Amino acid sequence: MLQKVAIDNVEIGMYVEQIESQRARTKMKKPGFIRRQETIDNLREKGVLFVYIDADQITSDEDIQYRETKVGKHSSVKGNDEFGAAKELVDKSKKQLSKLLNDVYENKPVDIEPVKQVSSDIVENIFERRDAVLWISGIREKSAYLLEHSMNVAFHLVNFGRYLELDRQTLEELAIGGLVHDIGKILVRDEVLNKPGKLSDEEFLHMKEHQTLSQPVLDSMIDLPKLSRDVSLMHHEKIDGNGYPNGLKGDELTLIGRMSCIVDIYDALTAERCYKPALSPSEAFKIMIGLTPFHLDPDLLKKFIRCIGFYPIGSVVELSNGRVGLVCKENPDDLMTPTVKMFYSAKTESFREVEYIDLKKRPDLKIIRGLTEAKLKTDFAEFR
Repeated sequence: MLQKVAIDNVEIGMYVEQIESQRARTKMKKPGFIRRQETIDNLREKGVLFVYIDADQITSDEDIQYRETKVGKHSSVKGNDEFGAAKELVDKSKKQLSKLLNDVYENKPVDIEPVKQVSSDIVENIFERRDAVLWISGIREKSAYLLEHSMNVAFHLVNFGRYLELDRQTLEELAIGGLVHDIGKILVRDEVLNKPGKLSDEEFLHMKEHQTLSQPVLDSMIDLPKLSRDVSLMHHEKIDGNGYPNGLKGDELTLIGRMSCIVDIYDALTAERCYKPALSPSEAFKIMIGLTPFHLDPDLLKKFIRCIGFYPIGSVVELSNGRVGLVCKENPDDLMTPTVKMFYSAKTESFREVEYIDLKKRPDLKIIRGLTEAKLKTDFAEFR
């Protein structure tokens, strides 16, 4: 699926397949990477307003592993300094996790110490600038899903653990566990890991082996905390005993394991993959509620929903007047009445002047549904 990018936001390294001017949208005679600034300038001079890029095409091995998080220039999160610090943390986490995954893939010795430092930074930032960190981490990249997913699981685990009032050492070990929880997937065959359609029985069994493949890698990580290891080894277990790899049942599945199951599923459901569109947070929660009490812990799931909000910061929502925008501030007293940054009309399918609406003060308006940019076939990156 191609992504539409305004000419002013085009960057070196993007793979352009189509261009759009005021006259028409046309295919490039020679699709390819933009390697020089002069190419962008030439497109602009020829009246090109938008380009359509294939975000899954990359220019080097390094791009597979890490792409810097893009930040919208109209962000409203508690000031530029806090937003910038959160972005720096996310980018640092991506780089360190990228190195870890690359070392595993190349069968090199794995050093857990840099991951521990990143995990400590994640905890520190969740305490100091939670909203900014969660906003930034929610800006998804289509490529490098394993990288994004592992990082987001770490952020959500720490945020959830803080809500449950777990001690700081436990929070740091949760962050480490989140970063390494899917480490075995780097050893799963690419054609299975990235298959766009339904997996065959044989392919599904191979995918499940990522848990088994994880164990020797985790064993090789000197000083990896047991709690962090439990995050990795328990996140596919189920309360009724029908999970894997060990079929743990009931109380055999610890609090950490139950938290990991919830966070892993939530982040997977709200991510866009080659074989499925992303769900809005509210849509994801409805599905997850249906997984209780056999798969997920119902009481713990309720706490998770209260922790991040039914409409968390950065999520897309439509109001009863047809306006659409991004949740920018939570109301801790009522999860259904956050402050929303409005800038789009679902009725006219057009952008409008930015307006901030505190639903707590507007009883005449309410959220009627959560949405995604993909469903609206538009891009709100500029407004994040």
